Amino acid sequence: MKKFLSGIAALMLVWMLSACEEEREPIKKTAMNPDKPDVVVIGSEIEGMYLARAAADEGLSVLVIDPREKPGGQLIQGEMLYLDEPFAEGGKSLLQGKVKQLFTVYKKGEIRKPEQFQAYYRTLTEGIPIVSGISITNVEIAGGAGTAKKSIRSISYRTKDGQDKTITARYWVENTDFAALTSRLGLKRIPGIETVFTSTKEKDHMAASLMMKFRNVDWDKFRKEVGRLGKKEIEQKYGSETTVTDTFTWGFGNVGARFTPSSKEVFLRGLNTVNQGDGEVLINALLIYGVNPSDDESVRRAIENGKRETERIVPHLRAELPGWEHAELNGFPNYLYIRDYDRYETEYVLQATDLMGGAMHWDNVSIAGYPLDLQGTMEHTWGERKGVPDKYGMPLRSFLPKGYSNVIIAGKNVGASAVAYGSARIQPNTSLAGEVIGIMLAKTTNEGGLSEVTEKEMNELHRYIQKKYDIQLSGVKGKNKIENLSEEQRRQFNEGKLTLP
Repeated sequence: MKKFLSGIAALMLVWMLSACEEEREPIKKTAMNPDKPDVVVIGSEIEGMYLARAAADEGLSVLVIDPREKPGGQLIQGEMLYLDEPFAEGGKSLLQGKVKQLFTVYKKGEIRKPEQFQAYYRTLTEGIPIVSGISITNVEIAGGAGTAKKSIRSISYRTKDGQDKTITARYWVENTDFAALTSRLGLKRIPGIETVFTSTKEKDHMAASLMMKFRNVDWDKFRKEVGRLGKKEIEQKYGSETTVTDTFTWGFGNVGARFTPSSKEVFLRGLNTVNQGDGEVLINALLIYGVNPSDDESVRRAIENGKRETERIVPHLRAELPGWEHAELNGFPNYLYIRDYDRYETEYVLQATDLMGGAMHWDNVSIAGYPLDLQGTMEHTWGERKGVPDKYGMPLRSFLPKGYSNVIIAGKNVGASAVAYGSARIQPNTSLAGEVIGIMLAKTTNEGGLSEVTEKEMNELHRYIQKKYDIQLSGVKGKNKIENLSEEQRRQFNEGKLTLP
């Protein structure tokens, strides 16, 4: 009976999300040549699937080839279901487009559990072929002589059943969490978190996480008991900024600090918690260091380490938190939440001063926000927040690999410095960018494609997107919160050597 009801809920969710969209003219689509689609997306992370959905809805043929065994990445396989919302200063939400629809039902509590997110994910993938478990065997690159841009002519890959295939396309999209495509293009790596936090490694990355799942939690007791304490008592017992609402928690840094990890490879930070209902709770707090998402064995080891550590954390939470006295494990995700890996130079690399200065760009594809939140490394376990911007623009050029005419990057591959990445990486920021770029791929009339779009053409695209999709990308102003910084202070801030209040 429970599975039946979950199925009904999933169907209702798909209906609700479809009903949220404005009526659109039916799009005349042609059958896709599987060897020559318009757009090939490598990887199935949700940010790139917004791009795929938008491009398909605008009439392009789209194919997804995914190196992972199952689709959905961090959201579906990693069950990273604690969604962060970007706000401008003053508390105004910056959500727009399809990702806003997701947050609307999420905040209402109508979508919280894995099967409900899976139903939502299917609304993005419907009608788009996904080939899972592939491995790229060759990338054929053309051009690049003199000042001409390079382009990808074809990609060859092997399916999980051993078939070798070669495909061509107008556009190629990097949408993995380990740079499966862009690492093959001869691009320069953007310096990473090792330039901000002292590291003995030549290159380093922010920690990954294994989401922790629990059941038999009395959330009402949890909320009331914590809320009964005064602010000073809460800070002393649980840590600064500790908050428990009907649906979420944040803070609880002292709870993490009082836990003794089993090794230096794992760490319990403050608890970002979501109430999934029926006594089920999900926590984003267990950091796992040194994970290489391009190495299957590294991922496997990290998941096993995370499972063992989660088992050790259960009695700690029972002892620390009211309402958690009978908490039990509720299974484990199939995959990790990968925050950070190698990123490669784009036509424009966002800097921390762009974000804190509220910079807007003629080729905006997203209006973004969120604190510059740098999660920890093995040698700097707690991480650091470098500043809190108002809002800022994300330009198309930060999603175009430097020197390439027909390659686009999505999601966490965004072209941003190590410090700027702390904010730019947040899912709604790059999900909106993905949707906007998908629309632009279909609507640009420039023979050179998006890499040669002019400011005049971009203005027309912005008008079209605002009229049809109610997404505003121009005429937006962000507050400059660093206008009093000297040039030397700006340099230090961009390098992560200066933290703003």
